[in-house]
Amino acid sequence: MAVAYSGGADSTALLLACAEKWPGQVQAIHIHHGLQAAADDFVQHCQAFCARVRVPLTIKKVDARHTPGQSPEDAARRARYQAFETLTRAELSAIQTIAIAQHADDQVETLLLALSRGSGLPGLSAMPATWVRAGVSYHRPLLTVRGSDIRAWITARGVVCFEDPSNVDQKFTRNRIRAGLLPALEATFPQFRDTFTRSAANAAQAQAVLLEVALQDLELIGAPPLIKQIQCLSRVRQANVLRYWLDTTYQTVPTAAQLAELLDQIAACRTRAHQIHIKLGNGFSERRGTELHWYNSPVSI
Repeated sequence: MAVAYSGGADSTALLLACAEKWPGQVQAIHIHHGLQAAADDFVQHCQAFCARVRVPLTIKKVDARHTPGQSPEDAARRARYQAFETLTRAELSAIQTIAIAQHADDQVETLLLALSRGSGLPGLSAMPATWVRAGVSYHRPLLTVRGSDIRAWITARGVVCFEDPSNVDQKFTRNRIRAGLLPALEATFPQFRDTFTRSAANAAQAQAVLLEVALQDLELIGAPPLIKQIQCLSRVRQANVLRYWLDTTYQTVPTAAQLAELLDQIAACRTRAHQIHIKLGNGFSERRGTELHWYNSPVSI
């Protein structure tokens, strides 16, 4: 197995705990994002610590710069997982499991960010404890552990960790939540980590049901979907299956306004002459004969 190792307290604690539990069976992976002047210092720290605890370390440098309209955090996250997939297909092909050190405070921050954006069930589900991607199993074993408890554990072991300067940069919303909202929640609702985690789990369960329904409905409407078959469903099921179709087939997510407009157009599509052509996600949706299509070029093909 491998541990995603940044050099910070959380990933250091996870790496140390795994190395002690499974001696000789653990590797560390450090993703060099290259976004900060201190990135090379992160690498040196990780190399020194892994040599000390005798854990093999693989370093992967990535281009984590964000594109216009993309959040820096999202760009870095996508770059990390792409790097994991590349590594496990190549030099670390024997690795089938990767552990990640996100903890209970990270889970709460993720849920609060989703609430602030008006997210649906996928966002409110926050972070799963386990999942599979490109044949690799990912695990977050610390997801129910407080961040302060992790730091207390690693401090008691006498381990010095590298502190990422970006973790206190108040320009990032997540850091403002950590510095301002979490202490207020602690004072008002001492058990908020447990209750928020349960809410996220409930949302994840409901989302799983919606995915099952979407799979069944996609078999009914087809891919590309037949407009008459879409019209046989209730509006909420139309929205659910079309979101699923767009996400799984084209990796695009429409806005609520775009999806509402599409559903209005589908409802009005009662004659052969009725046309559909609207912006949807990062492309366009249009009617072609009896079917609904999506493409990401302004010129229909």
